[in-house]
Amino acid sequence: MFVEMKVRGLALDPLSNLPIIILRDEEDKRSLPIWVGIFEANAIALELEKIATPRPMTHDLIKNILEAIDARVLKVVVTDLKENTFFAVLHLQIGETEYTVDSRPSDAIALALRVAAPIYVDEEVVRKAQSLEVKKEGEPTLKTDDPERLREWLENIKPEDFGKA
Repeated sequence: MFVEMKVRGLALDPLSNLPIIILRDEEDKRSLPIWVGIFEANAIALELEKIATPRPMTHDLIKNILEAIDARVLKVVVTDLKENTFFAVLHLQIGETEYTVDSRPSDAIALALRVAAPIYVDEEVVRKAQSLEVKKEGEPTLKTDDPERLREWLENIKPEDFGKA
């Protein structure tokens, strides 16, 4: 089963200094932190802040291509979490045909924000993410198997933690 989530913002992991996309469900019962690269976080921050760039960035280009061929992004879905790596797919419609396209969650989310497409997460991914911890340098460092600790960390994110990266 899938749960619809919204981007609540971006934060910086205090231990690794990697950006994190914070997804939360409509009822604020479940959160999903997804660690991303600085460029991906920047693409998301630009859209969240509605900052126009002088020339199209990659996700703007993809949006423009989809519009030019009359394709629609129906939704994006974060489908899996394997070895500390999240996976996602884009659901596109061209004419009467629906296509799924493999994507990194950060790219899928950046595009979803630009085209106002819903973001879904497989409930199994939310469950798996609750025990996420660092395995190698550069991978997630916030252990989330303690729901209270994660909730406290997410609730105490300060505005200055959210940047335009």
